[in-house]
Amino acid sequence: FSLNLAADCNAVLKALQPIFQEQGMTETVHNWEDHGYLVTYIKKNGSFANLRIHPHGLVLVDMQSYNDDVKGREEVDQLLNKVEERMKELIHGNIKRVKRLPAILRGGVIDRYWPTADGRLVEYDIDEVVYDEDSPFQNIKILHSKQFGNILILSGDVNLAESDLAYTQAIMGSGKEDYTGKEVLILGGGDGGILYEIVKLKPKMVTMVASNIDQMVIDGCKKHMRKTCGDVLDNLKGECYQVLIEDCIPVLKRYAKEGRMFDYVINDLTAVPISTSPEEDSTWEFLRLILDLSMKVLKQDGKYFTQGNCINLTDALTLYEEQLSRLYCPVEFSKETVCVPSYMELWVFYTIWKKQTDI
Repeated sequence: FSLNLAADCNAVLKALQPIFQEQGMTETVHNWEDHGYLVTYIKKNGSFANLRIHPHGLVLVDMQSYNDDVKGREEVDQLLNKVEERMKELIHGNIKRVKRLPAILRGGVIDRYWPTADGRLVEYDIDEVVYDEDSPFQNIKILHSKQFGNILILSGDVNLAESDLAYTQAIMGSGKEDYTGKEVLILGGGDGGILYEIVKLKPKMVTMVASNIDQMVIDGCKKHMRKTCGDVLDNLKGECYQVLIEDCIPVLKRYAKEGRMFDYVINDLTAVPISTSPEEDSTWEFLRLILDLSMKVLKQDGKYFTQGNCINLTDALTLYEEQLSRLYCPVEFSKETVCVPSYMELWVFYTIWKKQTDI
């Protein structure tokens, strides 16, 4: 409750006390004089409530219920309804705002809460754990969402859902490129989505390789993310593609030494780091190394595609763009913002190419 006036802490406490006492809850009052009250109410079954009354006009009620059944939720709602009615009677027309948040389920078998890139907590409509394994590199989860389908989550980071064709299309150039007969290098992409979509476009050869590309990710996705990867992960080699389970850095160095060149390099390894201290963050060092090595194997008229990060992370994105001016060769870039369904946020994608110099 946000009030239009200072709160009479003692009056609020006395008005609300009977509601909790009727529930057979034991009361403990902490009085901080000029800083208001904290009151705890504990029930014999382990349920409890915290009532925090701030003198400046903010009254907070937090409840944790031991029961997660329908009856338990109804009891919580009824109690909160009584608190709201009593507050309106007490404060009359001086309540500026009443905000009731939905219940958060703690310790559930299915984890429905995952953070966005910019730190907001999102509750997904997860109803099933499809796959949950620890590989030598990371924890791999595939969870089912009613609206997004199966979602791949790596070490707590939402990677891709079956609904997220928009992501795959954006990191391939949003349908503006002709991949027919082209040499393509994919860095990362263990979910198989990019490989599946490019193979449809009749390239000459697609090579997919990544740092720590995880065989367990491939195994999980080829079984549970087939709407995303189709059948391309069933075999590591196809008519026009190959998947290398290797560290991408030695592979890139080898390709550069051999003079092997690609029309397209698609980097799906990692998003732009959130950290804005590139000199201290090993992820930034890795990102710059990948960029430089990729430019060395990219044809003069080729294109490099990569994801950026959430559009709200403006400092990190600006810093990434500054790094592009420090590569061994001059480059230019453009960017596009796309809504990725399961991310529940706008995502930035980059196209980078070597700057053409006058002869």
